[in-house]
Amino acid sequence: QVQLVESGGGLVQAGGSLRLSCAASGSIFSIRSMGWYRQVPGKQREMVARITSGGTTNYADSVKGRFTISRDNAKNTLYLLMNSLKPEDTAVYYCHLLARNYRDYWGQGTQVTVSS
Repeated sequence: QVQLVESGGGLVQAGGSLRLSCAASGSIFSIRSMGWYRQVPGKQREMVARITSGGTTNYADSVKGRFTISRDNAKNTLYLLMNSLKPEDTAVYYCHLLARNYRDYWGQGTQVTVSS
């Protein structure tokens, strides 16, 4: 079993920055990709940023140039640096891990609130 624990969410003013962290633990044998998703009430969860085991990254158009995903393999930790935050970035952010066997895992989520 894999556990993902997010941290780093909070309240920030528009234009500010936050860094989210996701610590992975448990039976981590082989990872296909990890990523960050977000969800607001009444809407579907959407992909924000993703990084493959080979280091390839991709981002939602809405966050390109503002958010940066990175990963510390030695610490089994995933990060999301969010700059120039906008009120529309307000959401619950979830960490996701896709294993080689295509089984996926989710964290419990962390709230990010951007005030105008």
